[in-house]
Amino acid sequence: MKGRLCALLLAAASLAAQPWRPLFDGATLAGWRVEARPEDAAKGFWKAEGGSIVCDSRGRPDHDYVWLMTEDEFGDFELRLEVQSFRSSPGNSGVQVRSRYDRAAQWLDGPQVDIHPPAPWRTGLIYDETRGWKRWIHPLLPDWNIGPEHAPAEWEWRHAGEGSGWNEISILCDGTRIRTTVNGRVITDRDFAGILDDAHHRARGVGLRGHIALQLHTRDELSIRFRNIAVRELRR
Repeated sequence: MKGRLCALLLAAASLAAQPWRPLFDGATLAGWRVEARPEDAAKGFWKAEGGSIVCDSRGRPDHDYVWLMTEDEFGDFELRLEVQSFRSSPGNSGVQVRSRYDRAAQWLDGPQVDIHPPAPWRTGLIYDETRGWKRWIHPLLPDWNIGPEHAPAEWEWRHAGEGSGWNEISILCDGTRIRTTVNGRVITDRDFAGILDDAHHRARGVGLRGHIALQLHTRDELSIRFRNIAVRELRR
């Protein structure tokens, strides 16, 4: 037991030694690219404004999925960011991790940490966009349908004008484990062995390594902001 405790402490020290790296410089979209159908990519839904990454498709629902994706790829890492939503916005967003965009199929494969301001109890749950799955994997459900009965026991979300108006999200990806925390509450902490490393994910090169991306859901009128985005890679 003592030896195991020492090993855990050494692993934690190694993790703590890794520096945080900003993924957003606060002024430009350097290090990011838009992935979408060409006609949607040209509509300028994503931009840097006022120290935040902003997505605004209000009044413009005629679009498919539009992603803002990191140029870099990541394997094991911890991601932190702040999100601001608006009660007037009915749209859905999310954070893709270890994902890849197939330009020929115009589809992004990989797991997504949901951000859903109209039903904020969903935020931090995980939907898998990978072809062959396309279903909730936490909670594990047969398809895209989900209801309030699947809400976590405790959750907190605030829209603009409520408290600080911002929400803190952290995502840990370590092997087949994903842990999500929203405003200090753990929403998902699960080992997805047999899912993230299965044949569907291996075929697409996702699940264990890939890009981080922010989502504009198809045909949604979304208004949302992201700031203070940073990543810490796990190297042991």
